[in-house]
Amino acid sequence: METVSLTSGMIASGVILAITFIAIFTEQLHHMERSKVAAAGAALMIVVGQIFGFYSPEAAIESIDFNVIFLLAAMMTIVSIMIPTGGFNWLAFRLAALSKGSPFVTLVLLGTAVTVLSLMLDNVTTVVIFGPLIILIARAQNMSPVPYLLAAALLSDTGGVGTLVGDPPNLMIGSAAGIDFNTFFLRMAGIVFVAWLSILFGLKLLFRKELSGATGMTFGETAKIEDPRVWRASLAILAVMVVLFILHSRFHWEAWFVAVIGMSALVFVSRRIVMDRALEHVEITLLMFFIGLFIVIGGVEHSRFLEYVGSFITPFVEYNLLLATIVLMWIGAFLSAAIDNIPFTAAMIPIILGMEQQGINVTPLWWGLAMGVGLGGNGTHIGSTANVFIVTISERLAREQDDPSLAITPWVWFKKGTPMMLLSLVVATLVFWVFFEFFAAPI
Repeated sequence: METVSLTSGMIASGVILAITFIAIFTEQLHHMERSKVAAAGAALMIVVGQIFGFYSPEAAIESIDFNVIFLLAAMMTIVSIMIPTGGFNWLAFRLAALSKGSPFVTLVLLGTAVTVLSLMLDNVTTVVIFGPLIILIARAQNMSPVPYLLAAALLSDTGGVGTLVGDPPNLMIGSAAGIDFNTFFLRMAGIVFVAWLSILFGLKLLFRKELSGATGMTFGETAKIEDPRVWRASLAILAVMVVLFILHSRFHWEAWFVAVIGMSALVFVSRRIVMDRALEHVEITLLMFFIGLFIVIGGVEHSRFLEYVGSFITPFVEYNLLLATIVLMWIGAFLSAAIDNIPFTAAMIPIILGMEQQGINVTPLWWGLAMGVGLGGNGTHIGSTANVFIVTISERLAREQDDPSLAITPWVWFKKGTPMMLLSLVVATLVFWVFFEFFAAPI
């Protein structure tokens, strides 16, 4: 193995990386949006890279993973068109009606719907759709919305781990490692399902008082589909997209192209939709954050600093790959609970790729990384953007109703959400240990 010596360029790129990540992680303290921090870090990395001779604007553009950018933008646009149809409202109320007044059955049905949506849409979009609906349903059934809101956040974070398009870190991992939609789903579906079940029954135990008994339904057909034609067309297009995601490798298409095809078809089907309005829900700041982050990580990679760091990790991975996978999963989970999982994923990807170039079987590390950063978001109320949204709407409801018990405070999350993260991690660890050969098989 080639020995990598520390250089001035490596040190400079490492310092910029550290400053950028610290500023991103402490966003709530200095009140500077992370997209601004990422943009400033990217610009500084290019300038410093040119001074030390390891980076250039052209190399920075090449470092941007446009597969992730275009895929996120296209899926956001599709959801933006679907929300005004009222179809999601109708679906949520129909699921609640199916429960026939059983609080736990309501939790299971809503949790299942949230999870299934999170397989195709990012978890933030899913809770933005279902969060307000859960509050309406809870009011209609005269029950506390807290268990259902918490379940929506926890299960959407967990469900998003299951597919290539369910969570931004998955997109980054799949794009970097060349993992297609089918392979990602087949490897992760089983372990995610087991983790999902553990969280569901863990919630039943922690909220046994709130989920016992029965409640009377006080609403009838209170939700209807405002635009049935566009809603049905959206479902048909999503179904076709799933098929294309499964078959895209045969056509030599990237995942982003499948999403763009679906978006284009939906735009033409919903002829009355104005594009400016359809693009309103596209989170440009999130896309800017990704672009800046890719450029920063690209600079560090070009300086060979990550290769230098990887040289210290490689011996441990070579010694015990199973233990290294589990350690990576737990470290990724705890860091994702405290900070953002995207920067950690972005930093780990080139390190793992560097080990792969040295002939090490890194396949299980990809799955351990995806599982860790996905489940880790459940650890704290700020562990994922979905969590922050759920906490925010619960606090607003508590103020409106003048009832503090309706707010999901950090302490409530620590008592109810953190145990679910730990439980799911223990379960995932056991699955990795028992079926390690399956996860270690070549992609």
